[in-house]
Amino acid sequence: MVQRVVTVNDVLDGHVALDIECLDRIYLNAYVPILQTSAQVVAFLSGHLGFPCPSPVLFRQLEERSRRAVASFAAANAIPWVRFGKGEAKLEVMAPHLARQASTGRSGVAAIGVAQEFQRVWTASEGKTSTGTPRWSFYKADRRVTCYYFYLWDQDCGPAFVKVCAWFPVRHEAPVRREALGVEGGGRPSRWAVAAAWWKLSAA
Repeated sequence: MVQRVVTVNDVLDGHVALDIECLDRIYLNAYVPILQTSAQVVAFLSGHLGFPCPSPVLFRQLEERSRRAVASFAAANAIPWVRFGKGEAKLEVMAPHLARQASTGRSGVAAIGVAQEFQRVWTASEGKTSTGTPRWSFYKADRRVTCYYFYLWDQDCGPAFVKVCAWFPVRHEAPVRREALGVEGGGRPSRWAVAAAWWKLSAA
């Protein structure tokens, strides 16, 4: 007689009354559809922004404007500014800020985190035409740039964060956590908080 090894499933079979599956987090990638090719970048810099020469020097200007906008938004709304250290667990660092925002009972940005990270961004190399005129070739590359993490608390949906690249980006990542990161009450993906953060950033 062959004896069969009893497994955990055998033990639990008939004894499990409730089995729930749910997502730990949802990642939303926000793309700018008209900035996915080099020709679109040139059209954006010259046609949309109105610069006569689509130079990559403009990338730095756009980055500095973005930095000032975030700093101004944080100062105007008394939002804590946190610089993440290398290898630091961002969620653990931000949990107290989320808890404090949750305790107010109001939706809002709990804190803004700053980190230097490698991102896929637009860059350029200089060349010359057959007549000697300077020419720029735009391409995507991995570069270490400044990233801002807007940690949010929404009174209806719970915690979330929006990650924004200060450099001329190809895409932004917006991970949305389901659990409360140590804050009581739990939560579901905060679509309203994410939308509010993008609106406030663009209006800054």
